[in-house]
Amino acid sequence: MRLIMVVGIILAAGASARMGRPKALLPIGGDTFVTRVCRTLVEAGVGDLVVVVGAEHDAIAAAVDGSGLRARVVENPRREEGQLSSVLTGLAVADRPGVDALLVHLVDAPLVRPDTVRAVLDAFLRTHAPIVRPAVGDRHGHPVLFARRLFDELRRADPAVGAKAVVQAHASEVCNVAVDDEGACRDIDTPEDFARLAGPSPAHQRGEVGRLAVHEQPNPEDPRREP
Repeated sequence: MRLIMVVGIILAAGASARMGRPKALLPIGGDTFVTRVCRTLVEAGVGDLVVVVGAEHDAIAAAVDGSGLRARVVENPRREEGQLSSVLTGLAVADRPGVDALLVHLVDAPLVRPDTVRAVLDAFLRTHAPIVRPAVGDRHGHPVLFARRLFDELRRADPAVGAKAVVQAHASEVCNVAVDDEGACRDIDTPEDFARLAGPSPAHQRGEVGRLAVHEQPNPEDPRREP
């Protein structure tokens, strides 16, 4: 059986307006947010990574290079158009013959565990569902996997609605993977969120991220949030 080829797309082009400084470069343990997410995806078996960035291209590229991780760092010149533009920037770099899916993750959600990412990949391999995402109870989170057959739909999606239009169009086919990982449904958006994280977390290392009082991701049905 042919192994699946999945490219990880890490969205890091946001303005970080609420945080007041680039979230991708915030420290977490011995990493930055961007290198922690890269490391998590690599540990889960996703070796081909694209990091989509904005104005902080050089600093983020230096952080990735300095970590010893391999990832392509690309700038989204249309980032003001919303996160769908970053997904499409990553897709333009990632798409090539043999790629089966994109795995889209947010740089401000660095607490997700590798076993959660593996569960998403395993579910795709088992079901070939067009969209696979982790779920904690009735909440769904990241990363979100989009199968190749949805690539053109993503390209045609209304930027005002974003990737949610594609998710909603295939709602009956979405595979929600039950996980026990609060990190899949939480992000860190504000200085207060980051202060609560308090640097390296033994709780996260033990897989107890639910004890961290970080900011919960907004309602996934909010059209302002991708995907």
